[in-house]
Amino acid sequence: MKPDRFGTENINHLRLFIYLVPVVGFFPALWTLYRGRGSREQRSLSRLVITLAMAWLLGYVLLGTGAQTSDTMALPLLVMSSLLSSGYFLVNFWLMVRLWQRKSLRLPIVSQISDRLP
Repeated sequence: MKPDRFGTENINHLRLFIYLVPVVGFFPALWTLYRGRGSREQRSLSRLVITLAMAWLLGYVLLGTGAQTSDTMALPLLVMSSLLSSGYFLVNFWLMVRLWQRKSLRLPIVSQISDRLP
């Protein structure tokens, strides 16, 4: 009998990568928390991903609304919005690299906030 190339540890590791896909990974992470299943590491990363995505979405909407309503500050707000989006994508990519290296996925302030989520 051949050993399974895709063991449960590798499948769980792949699942964590899916959570870290920007914007799209929000939905499987939310589903994991909603069901209340998954390992402690999956639930912790799910909370972190949801916190990051919600903070990005809130900032993006607020900056976009401010740019729409302001005449003089429209360009700086749009630049800040693009920097926020780029930062969100870069943080997710950086977390993917850390996951690939099997290092800690904790962020200084965001992880403390996400740990308080149910």
